[in-house]
Amino acid sequence: MRDTSRLAAADLLALASLGLRMRRLRAALSALGISIGVAAIVGVLGITQSSQSDLLAQIDRLGTNLLTVQNGRQFNGGEAKLPTAARLMIGHIPAVEHVSATALLTGAVYRSDLVPSYETGGIGVRATDVALLDTLNGRVLHGTFLNAAMANYPATVLGFGAARYLGIDRLDEPTRIWIGRRWFTVVGILEPLPLAPEIDQSALIGWPIAQSALAFDGFPTRIYVWAATDQVGAVDAILGATANPENPEQVAVSRPSDALAARLAVQSSSTTLIIGLGAIALLVGGVGIANVMFVSVLERRSEIGLRRALGATRPQIAAQFLAESLLLSTIGGIIGVAAGTIATAGYATLQGWTILIPPTGWAALIAAIAIGAVAGLYPALRAARLAPTDALRST
Repeated sequence: MRDTSRLAAADLLALASLGLRMRRLRAALSALGISIGVAAIVGVLGITQSSQSDLLAQIDRLGTNLLTVQNGRQFNGGEAKLPTAARLMIGHIPAVEHVSATALLTGAVYRSDLVPSYETGGIGVRATDVALLDTLNGRVLHGTFLNAAMANYPATVLGFGAARYLGIDRLDEPTRIWIGRRWFTVVGILEPLPLAPEIDQSALIGWPIAQSALAFDGFPTRIYVWAATDQVGAVDAILGATANPENPEQVAVSRPSDALAARLAVQSSSTTLIIGLGAIALLVGGVGIANVMFVSVLERRSEIGLRRALGATRPQIAAQFLAESLLLSTIGGIIGVAAGTIATAGYATLQGWTILIPPTGWAALIAAIAIGAVAGLYPALRAARLAPTDALRST
């Protein structure tokens, strides 16, 4: 004998979809809250994961064995100076593979001598030795880097950001810029250097020309040190005393890759906040579904009474309304996943990142379905408790 206490899955789905199709606008608005919450969670997780993957790839590519030595402060608060021989002394450390010194100069950089003096664009002028590119593991985007010969002449290499600000994106023809009241020929443009952002915003000139043309005193302000991978900690511990044996406390030593790693922590904290907001949107969407289902039960009392009079059982009535709630939350969740995935793919493509949709993002869809089940449970039980006579009497 056929069990009439259960509905076939296809029949249950048809009944659930019928209830939603009859009130399409209300159903769409109810699913919107779920969609926004899921899209926020999937999109934020995807974009963050893609960004972090790109950042980790940069750290791996650039290496974590770059250290920087800077001049610190004296006890009286004044700016200390690194000894002129600091680079050579650091170079004698056995575990140091490359070392290069730079010095921030007081001159400003302009596209031409007609630009007002206050429009510097934040571009610095730095004297450098010719080993800088090897030490930073950098690359030239256009042109060439300074060599021993060019370091004696008014030639300059622009960091990526400095070149972009000055509007110089190629070197097909001779290009000059105005530095320290004289013209310098641009011989190269560097690719971005994430581990040395100060170089990105600088115009680099040779050490000899800086001394002869810009009154450079020869004291370095920053030294880049490339240490052996397994000896970074040991080199870090002795850099201060090696650079300035008389006053090691006036030397600041840092590891640029730590700053990039700190960005991951910042991204993770902001991601947690936005995921929390997405979860709140999911809960709000669940409350909206519960409200819609409760009103639907009140509006459809006659339908419930008629179905009960024709033989529908209480579990069947409850299953129908619970299925409507689940279908509504599932549709909203699927739309949210699609929207979040599209947003992630679009943004990652614009940034040149690898597109990553973490599996944890799909947990938002499961959460949406679970919220739909909880939201529809009470209205479904209320509908099931209606007596056929009372429901028909309300028509």
